[in-house]
Amino acid sequence: MLTNQRTNSSVLPLLIGLVGVGVGIVAGFLAGAKPLYLCLALVAIAVVILFFTRFEQTVMGLLIFRTCLDPWSAQQIPAAFAVGLDILTLLYVTIQLLTGQTVHTDRFWWFFAAWVMVQGLWVMLLPLGGLGLNVSLLPESIREWIRLFSWLMVYLLVMQLKDRLPPEKIISTLFLALVVPITVALIQVFMPSILPFFLLAGGDDGSRIKGTIGHSNGFTTLLLLFIGLTYWKLRQSRQYYSWLLLLGLLAFLFVGTKALFGLIMIATFVLVLITPRLNIANLIGGVIFLALVIGLFASTEFGQERLNSVANTPLLNPDIDVSRAILMSQGDYNSFNWRLSHWHLLLNAWQQFPIFGYGLASANTIGNGFIAHNDYVRALVEEGIIGLVIFLLFLFVQGIRIVQLIQSAPPGSAKRDLCLTMLAIFLSIPVAMVTENIWSHTTLFFYWMTLMAVAGWNWNDTRTV
Repeated sequence: MLTNQRTNSSVLPLLIGLVGVGVGIVAGFLAGAKPLYLCLALVAIAVVILFFTRFEQTVMGLLIFRTCLDPWSAQQIPAAFAVGLDILTLLYVTIQLLTGQTVHTDRFWWFFAAWVMVQGLWVMLLPLGGLGLNVSLLPESIREWIRLFSWLMVYLLVMQLKDRLPPEKIISTLFLALVVPITVALIQVFMPSILPFFLLAGGDDGSRIKGTIGHSNGFTTLLLLFIGLTYWKLRQSRQYYSWLLLLGLLAFLFVGTKALFGLIMIATFVLVLITPRLNIANLIGGVIFLALVIGLFASTEFGQERLNSVANTPLLNPDIDVSRAILMSQGDYNSFNWRLSHWHLLLNAWQQFPIFGYGLASANTIGNGFIAHNDYVRALVEEGIIGLVIFLLFLFVQGIRIVQLIQSAPPGSAKRDLCLTMLAIFLSIPVAMVTENIWSHTTLFFYWMTLMAVAGWNWNDTRTV
């Protein structure tokens, strides 16, 4: 053990020194070419040093910081963050292996790694001419694969905190990631005039709040995740009213995103959450919470229009079939009928390449620049029948993993309550995937994979205070 420590102490300064020299050379070039990138390079140096000297604090800081990046997507900063995080994780794991230290993984991580590697087959098939589009799509496909690979690296990085930080402390610290998005969202509601243009609310009428997340729909799913975690903290903590206040604030902002699919998600979430522990108190609490959210949504003019628009779709109007809805979509501005028309276009294109599809991130190109608004159709078009089956398998294994964690945790424990909450969140995701691009919500899955990693640890039975 002493030999490993000595080797570690000699290797780290050497590697940090080499990285410092390399970054210094790049910084000298960037000083004259791209001053913004020079600033990022200097920040990167500091992060690298802190990463190897204060590992736990730096990892938690990176997890918290992710929610602040989307407003700078045009400058590719979120992409640079993802690539940097991937490199740091791989570098750290490599050093751990070279110095004989433990690298923590679990069975789900290995399945996840195999699944991500299989996704790389579609990147390799594209330049070989085995898919429906040509090599011009390759940069976008590589970018999409790196995005998936980054989720894998987040899982692996968080796993290295095992036995270093209590799982309850990690989850509690994640709430700090809400500070900036919530602050910006509240300003978007009450004082939008003081915000720069890139932080203004979105939507056609500019009233759909999004915090610092790239799109209002992405903010919706992030809020749902933290609504679930807040409910979990509410059950575990003695500071009942503080968490209840936060839950009300998150519900208010959830409605402010004005996402109709969000109502379906929250209804699924509440239904799954209260079913295993069904009693009068939980039933009343769930009904009140749902009534609050739906009532706030329906109280706005925008919400009323969205709810009324559903009446003019095949869902609620038996006089309108799918064919008529597709024809109506050309002029009725009904988002659901437009989705039917768009799915019809994508499915017709898929029939030409049914086995392997067109390639990762190809749905936008096939859909004339519009995203699929259905993750199952997207998977079918981009990766064919084989890819859709693999996608469904990935979702299924996640569900099985959560159920196994529930069964293995002691009844009434904090871990069991968390896993039950995660199951409710998870089951709402496949439901929303029918009409929304949940798979593109990078921030959601960034934190979801963090929870998946932490939930698999051995917890003690003490309750969070």
